[in-house]
Amino acid sequence: MSSNNSIKQRRTSVGVPVGSVTIGGSSPVVVQSMTNTDTVDADATIAQVAQLARAGSELVRITVNTMEAAKAVAEIRAKLDDMGCDVPLVGDFHFNGHKLLPAYPDCAKALSKYRINPGNVGKGKKRDEQFATLIETACKYDKPVRIGVNWGSLDPEMLARIMDENAKSSEPQDAGFVMREALITSALESAAKAEEIGLARNKIILSCKVSGVQDLIAVYRELAACCDYALHLGLTEAGMGSKGIVASTAALSVLLQEGIGDTIRISLTPEPGGDRTREVIVGQEILQTLGLRAFVPLVASCPGCGRTTSTYFQELADSIQTYVRDQMIVWRDQYEGVENMNLAVMGCVVNGPGESKHANIGISLPGSGESPVAPVFVDGEKTVTLKGDNIAEEFRQIVDQYVQDKYPKKA
Repeated sequence: MSSNNSIKQRRTSVGVPVGSVTIGGSSPVVVQSMTNTDTVDADATIAQVAQLARAGSELVRITVNTMEAAKAVAEIRAKLDDMGCDVPLVGDFHFNGHKLLPAYPDCAKALSKYRINPGNVGKGKKRDEQFATLIETACKYDKPVRIGVNWGSLDPEMLARIMDENAKSSEPQDAGFVMREALITSALESAAKAEEIGLARNKIILSCKVSGVQDLIAVYRELAACCDYALHLGLTEAGMGSKGIVASTAALSVLLQEGIGDTIRISLTPEPGGDRTREVIVGQEILQTLGLRAFVPLVASCPGCGRTTSTYFQELADSIQTYVRDQMIVWRDQYEGVENMNLAVMGCVVNGPGESKHANIGISLPGSGESPVAPVFVDGEKTVTLKGDNIAEEFRQIVDQYVQDKYPKKA
């Protein structure tokens, strides 16, 4: 999908290679996610990484917090490779990464990127030494690093310094401004130290995460104006369900529309028993709705009204949407461009036929109180009218045939 002309060109001049993926530069915005399994449980972690990758996560982050977790990383990488799952793994380090990475070189080599939080590296002189150890390890194994600052774990010494400077100012700012300045200062000072130690500029990604929408927008606008590092976007602790989805969409859409952001993660709290892949789907849909990327055929469907008291079209829309997302796992390996296909599943005669004609393939049910009878439009032309109990299956067959006929096979 070509970029919308109203979206500004992203400002990063150099892309950051992360395994088979490039973040920043002229590359498209990358969707990533994170497991919530205990990394020590290699089988469970492998299964969830593979599930996230199949859903479209282009990077998957795993927790590396203990010796046992560090020991498991190489096995996880090897078994994923044996499965044909080559998604890059990112190691998430807090508090003890300076010990784990040097002690477990197989872990350090198996990971495609390290994520470190400068607020959790250490205090005083130990902080500088431990930060240097992390960066030196990244240099040794030629790994990129995300320096991820979070407002819940800011370096207290640096925060105190900025607060003192603000208090002495002739025009002191409010607490929100000081917090944003502390986030940005921590990220930029840490990046500068990493470069001094020897980490190349094209190995550094920055993030400054908060949980408030307006704060996130303000922080990243200022950060983007101050540097040209690749930037990771995400609303930390976004929340559960619709709250988390709406908040993440509101914040990230503003920034992405302004050309800010090179990789995103939607930090949803999973509902009990919920599917971890939901955060991947939401990230994809944000990018696709903005016109930045295409991942899966879009299904337009009407909300229903008094003319559609039957739930048939709702069930059909859900069935088709689920089907194309599941099939995309197969289609993306076989055909070029299927992700750009548009489908329409409409519920009555008001807008149904017209909307169906605008889609590559559209189906329009007649409304409530009638036997299911549905004209199908292919590239604007009515081709068939489906009737009876097998409309969903017959419509899926039409979609399959369209994909085979219209999209070239990959070599």
